[in-house]
Amino acid sequence: MSLREHALSLFRSAVGTVRPAPMLKRALKLQGEGCPELLVSSRAFPLKRDLYLVGFGKAVLGMAAAAEEILGDHLVRGIINVPLGIQESLQRAGMQEMLLKPHSRIQVIEGAKNNLPDPEALRGASAIRELAEGLTADDLLLVLISGGGSALLPAPIPPILLEEKEKLTKMLASRGAAIQELNAVRKILSLLKGGGLARLAYPAQVVSLILSDVIGDPLDIIASGPTAASSHSVQDCLQILAKYNLLHSLPSSVEAVLSSSPTKPAAAEDYSHVCNVIIGSNTLALAEAKRHAESLGYVTLVLSAAVCGDVGRVAVLYCQLICLLCLRLASLGEGPRGSELKGNLLQLAAELDIPGLNMAEFLQALQGMGPRKPVCVLAGGETTVQLQGTGKGGRNQELALRVGLGLHRARGVEASNLGRCDVVFLSGGTDGQDGPTDAAGAFCSPELVAEALQEGLDAETFLSNNDSYAFFSHFQHGRHLLVTGLTGTNVMDIQVILIRATDRSRELPLQIF
Repeated sequence: MSLREHALSLFRSAVGTVRPAPMLKRALKLQGEGCPELLVSSRAFPLKRDLYLVGFGKAVLGMAAAAEEILGDHLVRGIINVPLGIQESLQRAGMQEMLLKPHSRIQVIEGAKNNLPDPEALRGASAIRELAEGLTADDLLLVLISGGGSALLPAPIPPILLEEKEKLTKMLASRGAAIQELNAVRKILSLLKGGGLARLAYPAQVVSLILSDVIGDPLDIIASGPTAASSHSVQDCLQILAKYNLLHSLPSSVEAVLSSSPTKPAAAEDYSHVCNVIIGSNTLALAEAKRHAESLGYVTLVLSAAVCGDVGRVAVLYCQLICLLCLRLASLGEGPRGSELKGNLLQLAAELDIPGLNMAEFLQALQGMGPRKPVCVLAGGETTVQLQGTGKGGRNQELALRVGLGLHRARGVEASNLGRCDVVFLSGGTDGQDGPTDAAGAFCSPELVAEALQEGLDAETFLSNNDSYAFFSHFQHGRHLLVTGLTGTNVMDIQVILIRATDRSRELPLQIF
């Protein structure tokens, strides 16, 4: 198998382990006949009266199908909000296991076209709100949450209109706001986010099964934390709006809600009726990819499951790391160039401040790697892109293209040793989507930009227009694009670096793609 095929196999293994059915079956069980109990991660919840289900997110349709199979007739009613067109897409892809059975007790509402709140998502959120408000102390509400859930649960506090909230979210995203910042603002302006759904469901028991798409798996941030006590206050919201110069361009309705919002977040004791459980995450996906990479013969290291920050800076980090790995494969990592690269990596890691990443420890782990052994480095997380152009693409395609451009430039450095290694870099979204395109991400290699230049394509021009998809599409059959279709899950992004030494004495051309 080529490096490209190996990278694709690793990506698929990572995604496969966080698909809805296996996750639900690991986390959820029903036991007992006369007085049944719901077992969630070994914790028992008696079914005193009725069991209801609500859900929202890109992976929730498959999660609901698996949950209904487990719960059977104990489930009285359910409502889920899922992305527009997902049922048809899964049907077309033959993914029947992620679809509800005929005569299901779960109502499906599709909305949030292009992952943005819309009237259909608002209709679904209103239905979920009404269900939650009608519950009693003897009822149990099972809540399924995954990435994309925030856009699928829009319920702005009156008098804010959905259009006003959507416009504000778009403005924040276009100025480079991180997902955590977007969600902090959304929560303050929402009836259901920031623990609102759990408060409405009181006094019913609430059990949430969560597929995390946020770095660090913070319960109050994933899908804007509808069943978790919020750690954000109105002051946090105002600081974020000020950071992106939006305080003086807010609609009057938003100003009115902010001025009347409580100054302190809700207390944790107000959520004693809630149990939140993370059942899938980027960390779990990377662990499975690592196991698979080692079975393929790679010396494998996980850099971080929390890679974040500006896509350009993250691309520089990956390029420097790849260059260092190529030197290590040639037993040159301890020379002047290796010392320079290590210093650069330590500085970059400090600047990016990636949660949980100790670059000094990671570099120490590289010391034990033998020369000429194929190497795999895995990472996950979610970068941010500041939009400057009008092109098509997403953060993964842009990251891949920036890494490709960086490696092209590095090949001009005589001491880089890139010419003696086969290298593939893959970045992909685990939900199968990357911006408004049919791609989940892209592959790149050091040869990519040079090949493009021979065809009259300047990578820098495409990047300045945020047009990475058009760049990759120029190549025959889109061979650099990662096209998976919808996966039915979502745990942020996965990056794969594969490097192996090559025998250049025979001057054979690379056959990576």
